[in-house]
Amino acid sequence: MQRRRKQNGVILQIGHKWYVRYWERRNVGGVIERRRVTHCLGEITTRGKTPPAEIVKEAERHMATVNDCSIPVGQIVTLSDFVENTFLPNVARTLRKSSSDGYQRSWDLHLKPLVNRERTNMKDLQTFHVQSWLDQIAKDGQLSRASLKGIKSMISGAFKEARRLGYYTGSNPVRDTRVDPHAAPPAPTHAYSLEEIATILSLLPEPAATIFAVAAYTGLRRGEIEGLRWEDYRDGELNVSRSLWNGEIVEPKTAKSRAAVPVIRLLAERLEIHRLRSGNPEDGTVPQSGPIFRTSVGTPFSLQNVVNQQILPALRRCVHCGVSEGLPHLKSKTCSNYERDSSIPEWQGFHAARRGLGSNLYRMGVHELVIQKILRHSNVATTTSYYVKTTASDVKEAMEQFEQKLEGQTLRDTDGTLNSALGATSRTVN
Repeated sequence: MQRRRKQNGVILQIGHKWYVRYWERRNVGGVIERRRVTHCLGEITTRGKTPPAEIVKEAERHMATVNDCSIPVGQIVTLSDFVENTFLPNVARTLRKSSSDGYQRSWDLHLKPLVNRERTNMKDLQTFHVQSWLDQIAKDGQLSRASLKGIKSMISGAFKEARRLGYYTGSNPVRDTRVDPHAAPPAPTHAYSLEEIATILSLLPEPAATIFAVAAYTGLRRGEIEGLRWEDYRDGELNVSRSLWNGEIVEPKTAKSRAAVPVIRLLAERLEIHRLRSGNPEDGTVPQSGPIFRTSVGTPFSLQNVVNQQILPALRRCVHCGVSEGLPHLKSKTCSNYERDSSIPEWQGFHAARRGLGSNLYRMGVHELVIQKILRHSNVATTTSYYVKTTASDVKEAMEQFEQKLEGQTLRDTDGTLNSALGATSRTVN
């Protein structure tokens, strides 16, 4: 290995700041190059061209990190090079497709422009650099607190990988950063009630109605419904063995997601009718294999297309004429003023059906551990925190039950607060 030459660096003024300039060998796109580097030391606070003692000390401190750097020259790269050439490819190999795609979007949309502007080697990045990125991303106010935490987690993961592979030697600079506390909190989530499920099923055409019934009565995720095959439906159960992500076959979300879910009678009847409908009318055969919900060419349905083409038109009807929102209503000559029928439940997505199953089972008195098994969560905390929703009527009913338990008790008025002349008893309040 070529020995590094000790450098003192040159301190100079640029604008209103002090800098130290030196030479450094680094890996640029797989090629080792020698480049001149200018590092900021601090603001100019004195007159004259002689740097004050604190600036000299800061220059010496920084040059010591340059001269004593233990990272091989081939691994001195920018954060951008590391993320694009090492971190994201590793993520694509080890994480689920949905997770790796999310990391790629976060990098392309939010982090990459800021990181490229920094022009600092990864080994020299510190906590204030990361905090600056998080603050700038949060500045436009368009991302929620959860989204910002996701971006922070991605940066932290990149530095963990860098430490593991020898690209970074310091402590993780993300550790002491924070996301904007004033960022928008997560939007409230919805869980369909049994009444909403019944109403939606009565309004949807096929195959949307059967697809929604699977979501509401089994709690399967959207990708798992898209990935269902007839061979997965056996012995009164739907056996989840795969999922689809943007049309690609992927593994279920977790190991516990790969499990069988019982099919209730109402859903079994719908599935058998759907099987007959999907068969060949000429010879009377019905499908025994392949996607349960498939297009005319045999490929799995995209549930997003089902939402756009069947579900939303069915649920977004005008209260005056009953015609669907958008182009159908514009073409209608019977009604010119569209007003949504508020008696129809609003579409809250397929995951609201999964949350609905958990909440409805809990309301019926089913134990949390059983609900966890049905929803195939890795731990019961996920079930109770995100999939069991209580309503105002649940709270009121609980307090009424609590009140009934206390009906035989009386409140003692030991201080004689009540005035007996007003008709109140001086000793007890019933």
